[in-house]
Amino acid sequence: MFFDFLSSFFYKKPQTHLMDFMPNVRGELKKDFPLAKQTWFGVGGPAEVFFIPKDKDDLAFFLSSIQNIPLTILGCGSNVLIRDGGIPGVVIKLGKEFSYIKVDGNDIICGAATRNGEIAKTALDAGLTGLEFLTGIPGNIGGSTKMNAGANGSDISKIIKSAVMIDNFGIQHILGKDDFIFNYRDTTIPIGWIFTEITLTGIPEEKTKIAETMNNIRAQRLETQPTNVKTAGSTFRNPEGLSAWKLIDKAGCRGMHLGGAMVSEKHCNFIINTGNATANDIEQLGENIRLKVMETSGIDLKWEIRKMGVKAPAQSSFGGR
Repeated sequence: MFFDFLSSFFYKKPQTHLMDFMPNVRGELKKDFPLAKQTWFGVGGPAEVFFIPKDKDDLAFFLSSIQNIPLTILGCGSNVLIRDGGIPGVVIKLGKEFSYIKVDGNDIICGAATRNGEIAKTALDAGLTGLEFLTGIPGNIGGSTKMNAGANGSDISKIIKSAVMIDNFGIQHILGKDDFIFNYRDTTIPIGWIFTEITLTGIPEEKTKIAETMNNIRAQRLETQPTNVKTAGSTFRNPEGLSAWKLIDKAGCRGMHLGGAMVSEKHCNFIINTGNATANDIEQLGENIRLKVMETSGIDLKWEIRKMGVKAPAQSSFGGR
């Protein structure tokens, strides 16, 4: 028995990590990768495994090679809150190979990692209207399509023509506009499917008129929303027929603090990381806002920001084979 004890003490079985089970890919695979700098809030724990595919074929191969492992898709981090415990499983982020724009007549074909602002500028250069609202939406087109992002009376559902997606088995699908069901800040697509390319459609218009609309959107955003601060955009969805910021203001939450998190004085549907906030500070402040709005208005605010990961230190979600 004593020998068994010594054997177990000196010859411990090596612990495995999810990275040990990853396929041989051409892109980048990173272990316990810190995610805070990948988000606009600048908070959150690590990804158990972080994957940046080389191209569509590399992504498809990776997805076909792993099963029963949690997958999280991370765009440019503009509308997400990653919890302090990080994200178990694999986090996939599309890199520069998925950032491109091509103009074909009235269509704009763009990789899913292309920034919305670049698409709006390209539409202006091509003399195509209908895409101006993208200039006021931070983030990339893949994430914006997934959440049917919108502003200034328009949204993705009004301009999308088709999309290329890869499912969780690595199979590519091409979906037309009629294949999607768009809701307010949501698109119903199967879980695990990843946008790789989106085609948007504009209408020919004079460039001066398009530029004027874009300038007005930028000016309104600068006047009404906090800029040059760590924030993730609108925190809560607007209830039907109501404005979330008005409900929050009525509840007395403008300027409210919790730890390093603060409700913006300029636009109280924005939470700001003042410099040393944790993800828990931000999330708990958001929940406090929801409670106060429920008490004063009877409205149950719904988060628009996507919360990802776990609050406690993450443990491997993969037990090996």
